[in-house]
Amino acid sequence: MALDVEKFMAKVIADNPAEPEFHQAAQEIIASLAPFVNANPKYLKDGLMERLVEPERVVSFRVPWVDDQGNVQVNKGWRVQFNSAIGPYKGGLRFAPNVTQGTLKFLGFEQIFKNSLTGLPMGGGKGGANFNGIGKSDAEVMRFCQAFMSELFRHIGPDTDVPAGDIGVGGREIGFLFGQYKKLVNRYEGVLTGKGLSFGGSLGRTEATGYGVTMFAQHVLAKNGLGDFEGKKVALSGAGNVGCYLIEKVNSLGGKCVSVADPFGWVSVPDGVNDEQLEYLKPLWAVYRKPIKDFADKFGLQYFEGQRCWSTVECDVAIPTACQNELNGDEAKELLKHGCKAVVEAANMPCTLDAMKAFQDAKIPFAPGKAANAGGVAVSGMEMSQNSERLSWSKEEVLNDKLEGVMKNIHDTCVEYGTKADGYINYVDGANIGGFVKVADAMISQGIV
Repeated sequence: MALDVEKFMAKVIADNPAEPEFHQAAQEIIASLAPFVNANPKYLKDGLMERLVEPERVVSFRVPWVDDQGNVQVNKGWRVQFNSAIGPYKGGLRFAPNVTQGTLKFLGFEQIFKNSLTGLPMGGGKGGANFNGIGKSDAEVMRFCQAFMSELFRHIGPDTDVPAGDIGVGGREIGFLFGQYKKLVNRYEGVLTGKGLSFGGSLGRTEATGYGVTMFAQHVLAKNGLGDFEGKKVALSGAGNVGCYLIEKVNSLGGKCVSVADPFGWVSVPDGVNDEQLEYLKPLWAVYRKPIKDFADKFGLQYFEGQRCWSTVECDVAIPTACQNELNGDEAKELLKHGCKAVVEAANMPCTLDAMKAFQDAKIPFAPGKAANAGGVAVSGMEMSQNSERLSWSKEEVLNDKLEGVMKNIHDTCVEYGTKADGYINYVDGANIGGFVKVADAMISQGIV
């Protein structure tokens, strides 16, 4: 018996129709795992691979709420509880108009491996709603969050499922969600992460994903003979929380970030985003949901409406920071022509399979998001620990001691499982196999459930 990727994926697609993002994530992961599991047949027994790609539970529900004009609006909400073999379900909530069940299944599936790589006891899950918070008042966002949590609270808990934030769910939304959860269950417990510091949040959580990506990228550069960030041009495609703290960390290491973007266009910053510009950027999208064009206008920078930076930007390191499938195969080839020497994903699956293949064929290091951006969920796991202990750790302890150690260990795991006979490190294989082993061994130990 052997795992045939083509046959396996044909069944996954047939069983999960009209979910192309989930199909893509499954294809990438299963193709990576096939040689490993075929060489280790204990992972082919008892339908383990078939169970791995099937969520343990998917909850869907309606979210009725009242807007400022007194009109009733109805959105769809979901929670995908994918795998709890190594701990309670853990993964963010995404509020965006393009969210579907398939989107959340892809994110939840990736989360299994990402959480495993951190070394912390967290299973994989994801949730969200097709709600567009742009242009909504604080009161409307609050009413939506309260309506959403009025159903979700039945399915989560500190030892069951601990959601966090994601696109469209920042500190404001987490606060509203936590307040409603606390009211409904009449308990004060660490059921959400990314909370405010005054009610159980962790120091360093805001910076964690951006800083963690940069830490991981440092290890990638050093391991592949590319030095460090000093003097390097870095292209990124976001300007939200992750992007801004990534810029802050890159700047501290002597690099310069030469592009920022949002869903509507991108801005060229040839001299790199400086400290004054960064302070303007930090709340622009994360707090005010204002477009990146405001940043360009404020500082007299060139703005490219309706375009992505990847076809024209010159950089040493590309860090896609926005959303899934934002960088395609043709853009990958252009990046290579413009001098790109390494790609590190800060978003979840921002590169298409064609883009990933182009980078790997060129033998430049390509680090997938499930490894590189795991710093955010790692510090979320630390927030859970602090809540359980009723303690708070210092920012230095969180970021400089614990997070740096987690990102180094993830990089070491990718190198261990991803190094090929010719010396090239396939970080995709390394992350997928390294994340799989812990989860699969736990599933085997727990029987057919």
